[in-house]
Amino acid sequence: MLKVLGLAVLLSFSGVAMAASVADSHTEMAGCESCHKDGAPSADMAYENETCIDCHGAMNELEGDAHKQHDGIITCSDCHVVHQTASASDSCVSCH
Repeated sequence: MLKVLGLAVLLSFSGVAMAASVADSHTEMAGCESCHKDGAPSADMAYENETCIDCHGAMNELEGDAHKQHDGIITCSDCHVVHQTASASDSCVSCH
């Protein structure tokens, strides 16, 4: 985490904009425990996906057709690669 923070500071001084990942923005709220039980990822990501739903709502309740079309088929972490700055739509090519 400190390495990421150091890199962000270094890049900000160089004038390079750096997009924050989903994990970075959630970590600011409550640390790794905001998404991971005891701060460590679960083997199947079930805890993490349930945590997404607890905060943001079920896929059939979210805005956008993509969420409703994929409800019951895939989980949040299938599209939202939270430790990278990639967009959720970047993961579409793995299935479509």
